[in-house]
Amino acid sequence: MPPILLIILAIGALIIFASFFIVKQQTAAIIETFGKFTSIRQSGFQLKIPGMQKVAGRLSLKIQQLDVIIETKTLDDVFVKLKVSVQYKVIYEKVYDAFYKLDYPHDQITSYVFDVVRAEVPKMKLDDVFVKKDDIAIAVKTELNDAMMEYGFDIIRTLVTDIDPDAQVKIAMNRINAAEREKVAAQYEGDAQRILIVERAKAEAESKRLQGQGIADQRREIARGLEESVDVLNRVGINSQEASALIVVTQHYDTLQSIGSETNSNLILLPNSPQAGSQMLNDMVASFTASNQIGEAMKNPKPKKKE
Repeated sequence: MPPILLIILAIGALIIFASFFIVKQQTAAIIETFGKFTSIRQSGFQLKIPGMQKVAGRLSLKIQQLDVIIETKTLDDVFVKLKVSVQYKVIYEKVYDAFYKLDYPHDQITSYVFDVVRAEVPKMKLDDVFVKKDDIAIAVKTELNDAMMEYGFDIIRTLVTDIDPDAQVKIAMNRINAAEREKVAAQYEGDAQRILIVERAKAEAESKRLQGQGIADQRREIARGLEESVDVLNRVGINSQEASALIVVTQHYDTLQSIGSETNSNLILLPNSPQAGSQMLNDMVASFTASNQIGEAMKNPKPKKKE
């Protein structure tokens, strides 16, 4: 085959090869003829005129995300870094505007995000920035939609994904939080101690009341027993004084026996002769008699002498 024919065939193959191109799914290809916009081609196998037409560019129609980090100052003079994630896509009907009106859409979006965030955050205190981060995101989305719709971009969503105050501020915030929690814990501990003291006092008061009631009941029963003993002795011909002496002597020796039976008891010195019981009884009778005389004298005071 002549060399010229080979050259012609090679050139023809190159022309045919250059006439076809492929556009991927969710992508738009911009075709220009002699440098002038001609058409927008969708996904699939496409044809162009070699030498006259060319693929000027391709735009993705997928949702894309741009992360913008902004450093600004809050109302209470705290420097903080915010990370704003902007999710956007090219509107298919406005591919022409998106391709020809903006050279660097990322820079344009970033500028608007900076402008909105630095206008909103300085109006808030640091705590409000955390609480109202959704308000910041809504303000950014509203501003971007109004501005970028003209250029063929649809802002799907904006998110404030990170709020990072200065390191010293975070340390101070953690200390404040820890101190507040310690204060609450101390209050709870104080309340618990107060309740414990009150309940312990109530229990002690109840114990004393029951103890006093027990002692009163015990003395009442002792008195009743003594009364019955005196009545029994009187019925057998023993008078009250003799019966009282007998009871006192009996109680005296019962006490001595009780103390002697306890090996661990402390040393107590008591008279152990029979005369001791009689002496105690005489002392009691004398004290009762003196008390009665004093009581009668107080009831019937002597009249004062007239001068």
